[in-house]
Amino acid sequence: MTTSQHIDVRRLSRARRGVLALLAICMAPSIPAKAETISGALARAYVNNPNLNQQRAAVRGLDENVPKARAGWLPTIGLTGYAGRSYLYQRDPPPRKSVPDPGVDPADDESTKPPRGQKFRSFPKGYGISVSQPIFDGFKTLNSLRQAESQVFGGRADLRSVEQDTLMGGVTSYMDVLRDTAILGLRGNNVEVLKEQVRQTRARGAIGQATETDVAQAEAALAQGRSEYFAARGALQASMATYRQIVGVEPRALQPARSLEALLPERLDHAIEIGQREHPAIASAMHAVDAAAAAVKVAEAALYPTASIAGAVNRDLDSEGMTGKKSFTAAIFGQINIPIYQGGMEYASIRQAKEQLGQARFVVDVQRNQIRANVGAAWAQLQAARSLIDSSKAAVTAAEIALSGIRSEALVGQRTTFDILTAQQTLLNNRVALVMAQRERVVASYAILAAIGRLTAVDLGIASQIYDPKPHFDQVKGRLFGTRAP
Repeated sequence: MTTSQHIDVRRLSRARRGVLALLAICMAPSIPAKAETISGALARAYVNNPNLNQQRAAVRGLDENVPKARAGWLPTIGLTGYAGRSYLYQRDPPPRKSVPDPGVDPADDESTKPPRGQKFRSFPKGYGISVSQPIFDGFKTLNSLRQAESQVFGGRADLRSVEQDTLMGGVTSYMDVLRDTAILGLRGNNVEVLKEQVRQTRARGAIGQATETDVAQAEAALAQGRSEYFAARGALQASMATYRQIVGVEPRALQPARSLEALLPERLDHAIEIGQREHPAIASAMHAVDAAAAAVKVAEAALYPTASIAGAVNRDLDSEGMTGKKSFTAAIFGQINIPIYQGGMEYASIRQAKEQLGQARFVVDVQRNQIRANVGAAWAQLQAARSLIDSSKAAVTAAEIALSGIRSEALVGQRTTFDILTAQQTLLNNRVALVMAQRERVVASYAILAAIGRLTAVDLGIASQIYDPKPHFDQVKGRLFGTRAP
């Protein structure tokens, strides 16, 4: 056996060892203490992802619609006060001219005197309190409260959807980094093997055992391998950027991930049934129907009479421009408003609300169809990935045997450099396909969980502290005062 033969065998053995390490994506070996696991990455995303946190804030904002709606039943109280300076000039009207009375002194005759005026300066001030209590508002407050509660429940369902999307994005980016890392390793190993192939081909050409064409083919394959290596490096950098965006940290020492097929339903029809029953998108759409139905009742309240009781107490000092003049008033009265015709706007609002209710009902059907399609697509993706893994493993084994045989045959002149390069490229493609299939299997298992509505922190058990929107709702639903958020 020649020296070049020893080099080939050594290279091939080293390549196999590297590939076996890179293809362990779906195998679960012992995990170092400081390594990042997929559960840890998802826990980070669950706590730190800004998109998920902003959705939690949005749900807390929806909680405040409940006390806002309940305010329609409560009284309104207001205090008033005023103070200022007043100047009043009052002039009597001029007397009518009359015939002078001979028996009256002209100096005492009022009809001959000019009109008189009076000036008043004062500092009027006063204060008062008013109270208004609604009695009947056409059931507007009751239905507004029901609408607000439905919006809160719908917001919680939307939060679960965003949580699932975030965790699914974390799984995808995690597996993308693993996949692209493995592919980059394969591409890099391929470049090293091709470098050795070029060196050997040139050495054989120097002693007349290889032609210039053989050398050119080897060099072309090396150039192509380098291009694929740089493309793989760019893909890895892009995957790492996406991982950083979703998880919040740079990927470091990511460990292999296991498929969650043990948590999946046994049959497709069972998965579809669970998705129709539990998926948060369907729940959100159904709560939107409830909110739209309540909105119709709110709009119809404009046709009902309203009744209220109001009272006021006022105290005025130095009133009417007169110093020392005081007054005190107190009043209580009931008021009834009966709408007769308001230009037709209320009727248009009712018709609009009914159309929006019909639209919301159609959205439920849309969501059900979408969930059914998502479950079927993810299920098919998982089945395809399983089959592809089996076929890719067989292809890798066969390609390794073929490459080894072709290398041996080339040493005795029965194979050309082109045959070696073709076999090596075939083996590389099969290894890359196996890496991608293993990634697809893990992602598809999580995708099925997301499609049936069970890709949550609770179902996965990934977080030590689960975010619960109910405590905030309980804190604010009956709150009457205060501007500070809990």
